[in-house]
Amino acid sequence: MDRYSLIVVADETAPIRRFDILKSVVHRSLWGLGLLAALLLVGLVDYVGLRIEQPEVILLRAEADAQRERLELFETTLTQVTAKLDAVKELERKVRIIANLPGAAATGGGEIAEVTIPDGVENAVEEVETEAAESIEAEHVPVQKLDDSAKVDLPPAQRVGGLRDEAQRLGLVADVRGVSLKQLVDALEKKHRRLASSPAIWPTKGWLTSAYGYRMSPFTAKRTFHSGIDVAGRLGTSVVAPARGKVTFSGRRGPLGNTVILDHGYGVRTFFGHNDEIFVKRGDEVERGRKIATLGNSGRSTGPHLHYVVEVNGKTRNPLDYIFD
Repeated sequence: MDRYSLIVVADETAPIRRFDILKSVVHRSLWGLGLLAALLLVGLVDYVGLRIEQPEVILLRAEADAQRERLELFETTLTQVTAKLDAVKELERKVRIIANLPGAAATGGGEIAEVTIPDGVENAVEEVETEAAESIEAEHVPVQKLDDSAKVDLPPAQRVGGLRDEAQRLGLVADVRGVSLKQLVDALEKKHRRLASSPAIWPTKGWLTSAYGYRMSPFTAKRTFHSGIDVAGRLGTSVVAPARGKVTFSGRRGPLGNTVILDHGYGVRTFFGHNDEIFVKRGDEVERGRKIATLGNSGRSTGPHLHYVVEVNGKTRNPLDYIFD
């Protein structure tokens, strides 16, 4: 038989009802119910699993957000460190100028004066930086500075790798600066006395009216060489020693009028012309900042001003190369 018969008897008086159902329909229905039950069971298991894993997922998301914030903070810190290292490098350059050490040129493009320092100091930075670059290249460490948009598109692992490489680069740069600054300090300790004798401050307050070099003479209207600088100001303004030195001349000196000459040693002398009053005499020892005269209009002058000259080993130099205050 290919059918199932279902007989329904309600009560003694009701007629008997019979239903015939194909076996194939029954079999298909049972299979369908079984499949539906299986699907429901899988869905229930999946739902229960999600409910169980939800706290862990939330925790992982929180950790990912925290790691992202730490990466951004690390990137910001590296940027700040880079800026600080650049500032240290610039400070070192200025100190080398003030200290009259190799590594920075004067206004005219040459060294301010000859000095003797330990061999290799002037090339220390370049040599260490070259070694650092070769070390990085040898280890196949790419040193690339990415902009913010590029960093956002990188996967976390690559961002971490880039930050590690950048930190390594900064570490090498810091080592370079450390070596250079140590050698600089050693040289400064040996040059302390020379620094105290270097004319590094303005000798008076006022306005720079005539620079060092060729100019049109205000007296002859011809092109002549101006061996110093002119600083105009109020009559009676203090004129101070720009560095430690000894007074070798104090008095009247031709067109310069009332003049003071200081010998700072190491072949360096400074001249102060057109003063009003002079407060030092020949043989006096003066320190940087001591008042030696007042700004005046003596000698051949077109108005109250100081004619200031710096001479090194018998040759005049641009005084602005020595002023750093």
